[in-house]
Amino acid sequence: MPAPLTDETKALIRGANFAHLATLMPDGSPQVAPVWVDLEGDLILVGTGEGSLKAKNTRRDARVALSIVSQANPYEEAQIRARVVERRPDADFRAMDRISRKYTRKDFPFRTNPEQRVVLVLAPARVRYTVLPFTHTPA
Repeated sequence: MPAPLTDETKALIRGANFAHLATLMPDGSPQVAPVWVDLEGDLILVGTGEGSLKAKNTRRDARVALSIVSQANPYEEAQIRARVVERRPDADFRAMDRISRKYTRKDFPFRTNPEQRVVLVLAPARVRYTVLPFTHTPA
């Protein structure tokens, strides 16, 4: 059963905030990639192509980690350990278009190889949400 997500963590995922997905390479070393995310109940959705490293890595080892940081306040963050519990084909781009519109207000632009599109469904196992007491004032 997935770990429940707090309302604050759900808000981060629902917003147009970038996440970073870590997967494990065959030798056990981590591989990380920035991703767009979406929410379905307490499950997190990540769209990708079957040929991507994240798709290949999660076919072999379903364990992943995800960090997400607020665009409005980079000191608001969630760290999530999860498992890929489902791989949904997305040849019609239904999920990817919805996610793309959240981030860009446009449908997903890369329409080649639709049969290779997949949505990774992540079930959180551990969730940590925090807001650090800093003000973002870069030099």
